[in-house]
Amino acid sequence: MILEIADLRIAPGKQAEFETAIQLAIATVISRAKGYKGATVRQSIESPERYVLQVQWETLEDHTKGFRESPLFSEWRAIIGPFFAAPPNVEHFQEF
Repeated sequence: MILEIADLRIAPGKQAEFETAIQLAIATVISRAKGYKGATVRQSIESPERYVLQVQWETLEDHTKGFRESPLFSEWRAIIGPFFAAPPNVEHFQEF
């Protein structure tokens, strides 16, 4: 299993709208992607405009090729992208 961690910075004052949007995007878009295993979103206490999205994938390619190069990614970004104050920082992690 691969863990994708995305550090998301949201425009000031848009947290509540973003939280609704990302829950919708998880439930209706990313959950349909091949290899998707689950996701969690956490909000920073110290920096309330910062969120961490963790997505579990079966393989790295399920995310980088299967999801990012599919029409689902455009749907995903259309829902949550308008709330970004900066491009997300995304990294992938594996168990050892």
